Amino acid sequence: MAKRAMLTVQQWGNSLAVRIPAAVARSARFSLGQPVEVSAEDEHILVRPLGEPKLTLAQKLAAFQPELHGGEAMVTRPVGSEVL
Repeated sequence: MAKRAMLTVQQWGNSLAVRIPAAVARSARFSLGQPVEVSAEDEHILVRPLGEPKLTLAQKLAAFQPELHGGEAMVTRPVGSEVL
């Protein structure tokens, strides 16, 4: 079922903005960090998702699996041409 909301355009810096209500965001399957494309044709505005949300550093670290990377997030021993 389509979700609708009556909103007011607000000033945000030098731009205009509206907030997407939670029910509308859920209906559109939007999430925090979601890249979107905004387009305008005549009086119609379209906001559509562009791929998956970008992960924060905290989310990336939480998903890190040490057993897959030798137990460290970053190799600290000399490798390749660094070895003397």
